[in-house]
Amino acid sequence: MSDVAALAGVSHQTVSRVLNDHPSVRPETRERVLSAIAELGYRRNSAARALVTRRSGALGVLTTASADHGPTSTLLGLESAAREVGYYVSVAAIDRFDAGTMRAALDHFLDQAVEGIAIIAPQVDVAEAVTAFAAPVPVVTVTSGAHVAGPGRVVAVGVDQREGARAATRHLVDLGHREVVHLAGPQDWFDAQERLAGWREACAAAGVAAPDPVEVDWSAESGYREGLRLVDAGLPTAVLAANDQLALGLLRAFWERGVRVPQDVSVVGFDDEAGAAYFVPPLTTVRQDFPALGRSAIDALVRALAGEDVPRTLLPATLVPRASTAAPRPSATSRPARAREVTTRGPEEPEVSES
Repeated sequence: MSDVAALAGVSHQTVSRVLNDHPSVRPETRERVLSAIAELGYRRNSAARALVTRRSGALGVLTTASADHGPTSTLLGLESAAREVGYYVSVAAIDRFDAGTMRAALDHFLDQAVEGIAIIAPQVDVAEAVTAFAAPVPVVTVTSGAHVAGPGRVVAVGVDQREGARAATRHLVDLGHREVVHLAGPQDWFDAQERLAGWREACAAAGVAAPDPVEVDWSAESGYREGLRLVDAGLPTAVLAANDQLALGLLRAFWERGVRVPQDVSVVGFDDEAGAAYFVPPLTTVRQDFPALGRSAIDALVRALAGEDVPRTLLPATLVPRASTAAPRPSATSRPARAREVTTRGPEEPEVSES
């Protein structure tokens, strides 16, 4: 910095003001300093600056080693929100959440002098590890789990998955469906637990049938297999899938068997992932605002760094109605659901015989 000051013919303090974008520097002086910086190839020593200011400008983000839509979108939202407020993030993706792995991740972050840590905690084992996660910096967990807590300064933010599933189920009930089948995600995930609970609550409140949920993984392949099984076992009038990939698999299976969506069965997904509006038909789903979730998590960390008490935050999930849902055919609601055999004549018109 002294070399820059000498070349630009200014004081050390002026160089510091330019680097920190202080408004009191004249434009011509700022330009001279920036030219000197470019000529010398100067870069600030972040480690030295952190020792002086006790601020590193870094946040740690601990996430699962998963390519699933929710955790990945949450990570992207966090990183973008951190940059908006002048932080960069250091990411550690791990596939085991035992004490040793968590301690190694914590040491990795502390070696980089992070000011706070965000933990994307969608699964039960992650949350259990958080309860033993004693960090000397503020920690925010990004989770829909209702009771995720830990020692020290741990706060939680998430999306209201339960209300999202309730809204999706109510949408189907309001259309006239008297039975809603739920294709549930893996129950070691908080999101899947909350969506299942919301579906059950909405069905109970409306007095409609809620058959035993079918637990599968998050993949389109699982949705496809279950779609074929539903056709063979007796097609319901409405299915709530725990995510959009499961819904995509359902749509493929129904199309192959000549089952029309939404004329024969309505399908709702969850997440509103990129491309959901271009499924055939466009998918009714529940949208999570991942950029807003990232901003909420970073805001919670910044407030915790300032010494504030930060309450748990749940952001709303929004129903997005599209063409994959409609009122059931009159014949489908005139009597209880019964097993059906479906003989495919073609993608336009299946022949249905009831037994």
